Amino acid sequence: MSQRHLVRRKTSHLAKYKSSLSSDNFILRKERCNVIQVQDTISVIICCYTEQRWEDLLAAVASVRRQTLRASEIIVVVDHNPLLLRRVQEYLPDVVPMENKGSRGLSGARNSGIARARGSLIAFLDDDAVAMPDWLQLLQEDLRNPQVLGTGGAVLPLWSQQRATWFPEEFLWVVGCTYRGMPQTGSSIRNPIGANMAFRREVFDGIGGFLSEIGRVGTRPVGCEETELCIRARQHWPQRRFHYKPEASVSHRIPANRMTWRYFSARCYAEGLSKAFVTKQVGTDAGLASERTYTLKILPEAIWRGFVEAFVTHDWSGIARSVAILLGLLITILGYVVAVLHLACARSKRACPSHALTQDSSNTPQTSSMQMVSADGKALLSSGKGKTHA
Repeated sequence: MSQRHLVRRKTSHLAKYKSSLSSDNFILRKERCNVIQVQDTISVIICCYTEQRWEDLLAAVASVRRQTLRASEIIVVVDHNPLLLRRVQEYLPDVVPMENKGSRGLSGARNSGIARARGSLIAFLDDDAVAMPDWLQLLQEDLRNPQVLGTGGAVLPLWSQQRATWFPEEFLWVVGCTYRGMPQTGSSIRNPIGANMAFRREVFDGIGGFLSEIGRVGTRPVGCEETELCIRARQHWPQRRFHYKPEASVSHRIPANRMTWRYFSARCYAEGLSKAFVTKQVGTDAGLASERTYTLKILPEAIWRGFVEAFVTHDWSGIARSVAILLGLLITILGYVVAVLHLACARSKRACPSHALTQDSSNTPQTSSMQMVSADGKALLSSGKGKTHA
């Protein structure tokens, strides 16, 4: 299925929703004819951390309420924000509101939601994303296959303003969306995108949850926690797999400040940091398997395409996209190398290079090397040109 076809599936922005039936026993009740009834229960977890996304959160919850396959419960996990938690409790009484009982950040919030969830299937939706009405139905169909550990669909960008002409489609992962180079039809993948994914509960029962040492904390654009989890699951169940079902799509809102070169470069650098941590955990072969094809095949083709568009069709923004791809790749590699060197220094207990160290990590020798990379990534991204706001 082409990206253009998926974009056509977007619906208009969701209106405020009305309270519907209780989530505790709806599967056993008679529903309207357009609601599918199944025995498997699905818990949907939405994590949030800031009141600035309140309207987005309402839209996300409303989109789950509109599903043709209803969720047994919608769990809204608030990441260490008491004011936001009270607001959720007051205005969304028919969801399951809870605070993040773990480490601050997306990984801790997801793990808190998993511990509370009662469903045999657990789906995750970002607080600034809106699911298509058949989202859960399509994800559940994929998970009927017992060999599928988890699944996810396309994440389509919902731009708050026109996308910058220099922004390459191959780097839409920078804003958490499906990018050019991903499969266009259903197929096995290493891991789904975090904004749109679902797992069997047995995955978390078998290998544990998301690692808190990585993953986004507030506006820090460090991630790959779902990548590490899925690789760990495949290593535990080597005969099983994760699947991509692009039709199970969600729209992901992209604010204007994520369409800047500053955010683009900071996110690429953070991706390099994150990939270094993942490879330390699961090994280089597993941790960089998808990246090899992406780097050696997808990106060179994209760079060449940009120059062809410029000189053949006179779309001179193609040159800008080719340059952005090249710089984005180099910045990502830089982040990876810095993190690898830092990890090596931490393991050998030698002094790290000055450009890779911060006062915070040097003053905490008891901190693990994994945590040091995470902490340093936060410090590096919060200073100088790396500073960004999501």
